[in-house]
Amino acid sequence: MRSALFIVGALLAGIILGALAGGFAPGFATGSAGILKPIGGLWLSALQMTIIPLIVALLFTGINAASSAARAGRVAARSVLTFIVILWCSAIFAAFAMPLLLEAFPVPEAAAAALRAAAGEQAIPGEVPGFADFLASLIPTNPVAAAANDAILPLIIFTTVFAFANTRLSEERRAPLNAFFASLGDAMLVVIGWVLLLAPIGVFALGYAVAVETGFAALGGLAHYVATVSAIGVIETIVALLFGIWLARGAPTGFVRAILPSQAVAVSTQSSLASLPAMLKSAEAIGVPAERADVTLPLAVALFRFTGPAMNLAVAIYVAHLFGIELTLPVLAVGVAVAATTTLASVSLPGTISFITAIAPIAAAMGVPIAPLAILVAVEQLPDIWRTVGNVTMDVAVTKAVSRGINEKDATP
Repeated sequence: MRSALFIVGALLAGIILGALAGGFAPGFATGSAGILKPIGGLWLSALQMTIIPLIVALLFTGINAASSAARAGRVAARSVLTFIVILWCSAIFAAFAMPLLLEAFPVPEAAAAALRAAAGEQAIPGEVPGFADFLASLIPTNPVAAAANDAILPLIIFTTVFAFANTRLSEERRAPLNAFFASLGDAMLVVIGWVLLLAPIGVFALGYAVAVETGFAALGGLAHYVATVSAIGVIETIVALLFGIWLARGAPTGFVRAILPSQAVAVSTQSSLASLPAMLKSAEAIGVPAERADVTLPLAVALFRFTGPAMNLAVAIYVAHLFGIELTLPVLAVGVAVAATTTLASVSLPGTISFITAIAPIAAAMGVPIAPLAILVAVEQLPDIWRTVGNVTMDVAVTKAVSRGINEKDATP
């Protein structure tokens, strides 16, 4: 929380000082921006260098974790299957809802120009291939070359196939690969932690440089971004709440009263993991047997992030909207597939850490520039509240759904 506040404060300070310098001392402002802008670019490059290895590591470990959980028993298998179906529905919802939201409430042009300027020269939209070329590129002839060329979707497909192949090996054979990719993912998360320690410097430099050119317009763009992406999270939370009320089949206030303590912990910590003890009590309050909640809820915290596909895809669509990238049906379909798939590999950490690694694969697969994420991560703390509240609410609701769908004789974990 403190780190996120430092990042937001640094961004605001950079924008305010840059706008004031540009207005009252343009000569000094131009010279200082010329020094600070490369510093921001270096920080952005440091953030981007972690993306490819982390995607591969987390996707591999996520698939193997889901496979192991599914083999653990009837409750676990049904939980994982339910997670996958809901994650795909979440992504499909965002593919339709976010473009409609941006059409109804478009980004003000001055604000959009400011955010484009903040992204700098690295924010060059990727080429979106035609449908035939897209199909031909799905299977990489060389996975190493795909990684080197940032061909995210072919790399994800190869990693997925490779991970599922590993699940077919004996425990003795698959253990070394599991350990290698788990260690790789953990090491890359440490690197990201180090890079994010420098985030106040990086976002200050980027914010200052763009404010020298555009004034306070960037603040309007960030406010619009927070409002629209948070709106997707609010809708997702309402859906989760209604789903839980329907499943509880009692007084409508029953599920609401049961889930409120968990939501309170989610707001204060922005962590599903920290909310797990409260969620177990919420599940008990709506009649879920402890032996079932003890299986489904930990799995949900590890594998299931209901708001992830919708809000991650919403961010990628927002950036595409900023740069005027046409989102055809095939492009949106790619975004849906990547968002729903990679969510299983997301880390259960505060949004400022997982933001880039969760959204970069989606953006890259859709031909959307990644560079703007370095600015948007500074204000992720606000949408992340709705991410966590929605996740916690749906975790408890899904636990009830899985419990109701399993007969007593099949409920052995």
